[in-house]
Amino acid sequence: MKKVLFADDEERMRKLLGDFLKKAGYTTVYAKNGREALDLFNQMEDINLLILDVMMPEMDGWEVCREIRKSSQIPIIMLTARDQEADELQGFELGADEYISKPFSPPVLIARVNALLRRAERKNYPPRSIGGLLIDENAHYVYVDDQAVDLTPKEFELLLYLVDHEGRALNRDQIVNAVWNYDFYGDTRTVDVHIKNLRLKLGDKGDYIQTVRGIGYRFEAKK
Repeated sequence: MKKVLFADDEERMRKLLGDFLKKAGYTTVYAKNGREALDLFNQMEDINLLILDVMMPEMDGWEVCREIRKSSQIPIIMLTARDQEADELQGFELGADEYISKPFSPPVLIARVNALLRRAERKNYPPRSIGGLLIDENAHYVYVDDQAVDLTPKEFELLLYLVDHEGRALNRDQIVNAVWNYDFYGDTRTVDVHIKNLRLKLGDKGDYIQTVRGIGYRFEAKK
């Protein structure tokens, strides 16, 4: 079971998010200030992800993130009540993986936690070869018959999701929730647009992405 360290000086927030994390299958460790969060992280070797509130006593979330990044690349999500672009940029410059403004939807945060942990697990995957496609997840490269293909981050995630579920018919809602997460407010037609662009970029390998009438799409590579 994955363990999440959640640091927030508000007891109500710790309990609320803790309940959602528990329902999602995570073990949660709590800290009520930044100093305690850093101490717990240094003491425990089985923490898989951190959620840090920015405004905390003794040591704020920025400082905690900065200290942890000196020795670890563990996934970190920053929470803040301030919705300012400068704050978000600072978080990413310090090495935060996600930045979420309060108030937020707990299911959205859980979706981000799930996505970050999936990404962390895949970091050391070797390149995969499938039907003339070579997918290097670490470098974010895709090659078609040894020719590099320039994909946007979402196109890359979409391709990975389809390949991971090869042979399965996936509806648009499944794809949106997996690739865009639960906080996506557009309509599912964006999936069709991305599929169209992905097919074009993959050339003759674009035929691997099949339309399933009345459902969505299926990836089926020629062996």
